[in-house]
Amino acid sequence: MTLSNLPPLVTVFGGSGFIGRHVVRVLAKRGYRIRVAVRRPDLAGYLQPQGNLGQISIVQANLRYRNSIDRAVEGAQHVVNCVGILTESGRNTFDAVQEFGAKAIAEAARGVGASLTHISAIGANANSASAYARTKARAEAAILSIKPDAVILRPSIVFGPEDGFFNKFADMSRTAPFLPLIGGGLTKFQPVYVEDVAEAVARGVDGKLKAGTIYELGGPEVLSFRECLETTLAVINRKKSLVSLPFGLASLIGNIASWVPLITPPITADQVRLLKHDNVVSKEAEAEGRTLKGIGLMPTLLVSVLPSYLVRYRPQGQFTGSGKAA
Repeated sequence: MTLSNLPPLVTVFGGSGFIGRHVVRVLAKRGYRIRVAVRRPDLAGYLQPQGNLGQISIVQANLRYRNSIDRAVEGAQHVVNCVGILTESGRNTFDAVQEFGAKAIAEAARGVGASLTHISAIGANANSASAYARTKARAEAAILSIKPDAVILRPSIVFGPEDGFFNKFADMSRTAPFLPLIGGGLTKFQPVYVEDVAEAVARGVDGKLKAGTIYELGGPEVLSFRECLETTLAVINRKKSLVSLPFGLASLIGNIASWVPLITPPITADQVRLLKHDNVVSKEAEAEGRTLKGIGLMPTLLVSVLPSYLVRYRPQGQFTGSGKAA
């Protein structure tokens, strides 16, 4: 096979993360060559069996260092940015990773003539009280100014085997006397399956999504924070009290926890600010077809997937309620 006959090369930044690993798998099934750009290639070797021999390569890249970004996109026909953080740590700040890094990726993609698909988040808002939401919004604006033909995907809260939401509260329920309902548990989410997000990314790479468009990705149902926790407890067969935690108190706990060294805080003050606003697909996006259904994808129900990976949190794991001896 000559060089000109090789399948297109796609560089995936953050390909070893929660969403990124699913994106890599879906793209590999489509036959693309994939270059996974991550900070720690030594920890991403598990991705290679998702493709054929030589189909997936892993390179080192750090979004704070432009040279590493430029090297990672050399020869790529498409670039996917899956990088995002929920908490700041050391030099990995929201500004550095989600704004500067995303802008640098867009400039690098433009430099090699590659198309770009960027994963943002519902709630991105330049005027938000949350630094996370502000940097997401500024990144979107910068990307579209650099690459007007970029495709931007804004998912709601994403669920799947490695998610940091349902797993967190299921794990907490094993030892905590109660589960906290921050702000009374009224915040609304539209949980979207990670495989659906990955498929939307792949369609962006395929060129099937409208260039220069922001899509909003949500699941088939809107659930409150309380309903999400109730569903989690039902799936794992555990009974726990749900206790309302005012935003102010939750923010104070987040501030204190952020000062404790060597641990990831259970919640941060910035996340509390995010929870003051619903995280659902807008009516405008629905009307304009900028949704999963709009691109021909039927969103996956939360309860159809949740038991498959939360089973380990049941009192006797997979044997809970089976009537069979462990």
